[in-house]
Amino acid sequence: MIYVIWGIAFVLGIWIISTYNALTALRLRSDNAWRQIDVQLKRRYDLIPNLIESVKGYMQFEQDTLQKVIDARSQAMVSKGIKEAASAQSALNQSLGQVFALMENYPDLKSNQNVLNLQEELTGTESRIAFARQYYNDLVTQYNTKQQVFPSNVIAGFFHFQPSELFNVPETEKGLPKVDLKLRS
Repeated sequence: MIYVIWGIAFVLGIWIISTYNALTALRLRSDNAWRQIDVQLKRRYDLIPNLIESVKGYMQFEQDTLQKVIDARSQAMVSKGIKEAASAQSALNQSLGQVFALMENYPDLKSNQNVLNLQEELTGTESRIAFARQYYNDLVTQYNTKQQVFPSNVIAGFFHFQPSELFNVPETEKGLPKVDLKLRS
C-alpha cells in the first residue's frame, strides 16, 4: 500500500514539474517572439530616415507628410506594451502609406534607384514583421490555452502564471483597401 501512495505521489510530482516547465517554456518562447518583432521594427526604424532623406529633395511641397512619418516613427520607437506598440505601428503604417502614395506623383522619384531599393527593403521588412507577429500570436495562444485548460490551469493558477496579450491589428487597418482601376492618360 505504501508503494502505491509513493507511486501516485511520484507521478503527481512529475506531472506538476512537467506542466510547470511547459508553461514556463511557452512564456519564454512568446517573450522571445516579441523580442524578434522588436528586431524587425528596429530594422524598419533604421530604414525610414534613409527613405525620408532620399525623397526630401524631390518632395519639397510635401514636408508636412514627411514630418508626420518622422513623428510617427518617434512615437513608435518609444511605445511600451503590446497595445501601445500596435497603435503606434498603425500610425506609422498610415504615414508611410501616404508617402508611398505621394511618390507616385513624382516620376523622377519613382525611377530613383536608391528610393526603389529602400522601398524594396521596407517591403521585405514589413513581410518579416508580419510573420514575426503571426508567430508571436501563435505562441501566445498556445501559452494562454495551456493556462486555461484542465488540469494545467490548476498549476498555472497555483504558480500565478498570467495570460499574455495578443498583438491585435487596430480597427483602422482592418478595412478593405481602396483600389483605383481608372486608366490614366
